[in-house]
Amino acid sequence: MDNALYIGLSRQMTLQRHLDIVANNIANADTSGFKTEEPIFRTEPKSPARTADGPKPIKFVIDAGLARDFSQGALRATNSTLDLAIDGAGFFRIQTPGGERYTRDGHFRLDETGRIVTQSGQAVLDAGGAEVIIDPKKGALEIARDGSMSQGIEQVGRLGVVVFDTLSDLEKSGDNQFRNTSNQQPQPAPASLLRQGMLEASNVNPVLQVTDMMNVTRAYESLARMMESTQELSRRTVERLGRVE
Repeated sequence: MDNALYIGLSRQMTLQRHLDIVANNIANADTSGFKTEEPIFRTEPKSPARTADGPKPIKFVIDAGLARDFSQGALRATNSTLDLAIDGAGFFRIQTPGGERYTRDGHFRLDETGRIVTQSGQAVLDAGGAEVIIDPKKGALEIARDGSMSQGIEQVGRLGVVVFDTLSDLEKSGDNQFRNTSNQQPQPAPASLLRQGMLEASNVNPVLQVTDMMNVTRAYESLARMMESTQELSRRTVERLGRVE
């Protein structure tokens, strides 16, 4: 196989990765607290596949990682008591079987034991790292902007909102949550405010994502045509050489 085909194949693989990421962004355009993702690519010099006159080394395109835009999405009112949005930096703390996780998705509910949980039933933690338990018989739950919770005149706790110095250490763990992959410890986020009865929309711009998808698709198709032309040229060259007496 010619070097051009090897290089083209490496680019096709990264374009496929790019397309998967864009499609995931579009699919989560209506997911509360979702953050837009972008692929990171780089070139890597390698020795040519065969000895030939030409540039050395040749450069392949490889997948170098993923960038995530943590900018805040728009806040929209739902008027639901347990819908919460973080106005500013930070994440809610969630207890899962795999350890503590972090999310911007504040679409919570009460389970049968009175715990505040995510829609999938994972416990939301307070500022001290304990589960938040509410007695509905004590009255309506009020959540102040600093996260303090009260029922009538009784304060029943404070929700935990934390920030990280390095957001790149956060890795997706499913269920619109992140896990901490480093030794850095999350810190309280006193500058951030909670908005009860609101949810943070995703920061995905559907128009930009659809445009990006079209550009990636065109690039993939153009590259496929180039590779077909290169392969056809090689085939014709071999046929002509075979007819030389």
